[in-house]
Amino acid sequence: MATPPSLQIDKLREQLDSAEIGQHPVEVHGALVGIISGGGAETDWLQPMCELMNDGKALPTSLSSLIQEMHQDVVARLADPEFGFTLLLPEEEESLSSRLEALSLWTQSFLTGIAVVQPKLNQASEDVRDVIRDLAEITQVDLNVTEDDECESAFQELLEFVRMAAILCFAEFVLHAQASATGAQDQGILH
Repeated sequence: MATPPSLQIDKLREQLDSAEIGQHPVEVHGALVGIISGGGAETDWLQPMCELMNDGKALPTSLSSLIQEMHQDVVARLADPEFGFTLLLPEEEESLSSRLEALSLWTQSFLTGIAVVQPKLNQASEDVRDVIRDLAEITQVDLNVTEDDECESAFQELLEFVRMAAILCFAEFVLHAQASATGAQDQGILH
């Protein structure tokens, strides 16, 4: 059974506090997903995370281990053909405004993470460029919302859009790149 987001957030917050890193857990997760989705899924992902989290300094061992576990989980979930990826956000028991703020922070960190590892972002497909622009707008969302069904429904739509945007970026910058590399290797064998 999967660990509830609140327990994951609490565990990450505890490690961040212990390391005296003043980021919110959703920011760390967003940046990690951005780095992975931007093409840093396999090799050079830890250094950009250290840059974003700790001014380039190495992370304490226990925090580094937790981030590495999260990395493996995120890569597996983004690559899941059943679209099993989810954002690390507060649970529904939290107020809508605090969940919306967390989504905005997550999205902002995702955009930062992807920009750090993807120098050719402006050369991405039109779909990805459109999604990136839409995500930038989501970071500017008004946090003054009422706790009603209409606002909850709108939040769920935003959440699903952000989730699918991360999967789309991963598909383009990781899966497509892997398929292209495999195709190039196959062609090299035939010649």
